Amino acid sequence: MLLFCPTCGNVLIVEEGQKCMRFACNTCPYVHNITRKVNNRKYPKLKEVDDVLGGAAAWENVDSTPGECHQNSSWFESITPHSCSKHQCLQCL
Repeated sequence: MLLFCPTCGNVLIVEEGQKCMRFACNTCPYVHNITRKVNNRKYPKLKEVDDVLGGAAAWENVDSTPGECHQNSSWFESITPHSCSKHQCLQCL
């Protein structure tokens, strides 16, 4: 938690005063005594994590070709920025 000086706008520091802890500004003479417990917690809402390649639904409309191994077919999709394609057997996933 950061607090800012109402006079000059710089970040306040916490220092030990004569009777108690206090917020003080390094630039100007502003001082505010801390008389009670100060806390402030913020829990940001986390974003949902997407599958890297789109999950299972991304493979529904991909092209297929006769397999190169003992299986009957394989799928392929270009996943690089150039024309290189990746081939893999449907059963070997």
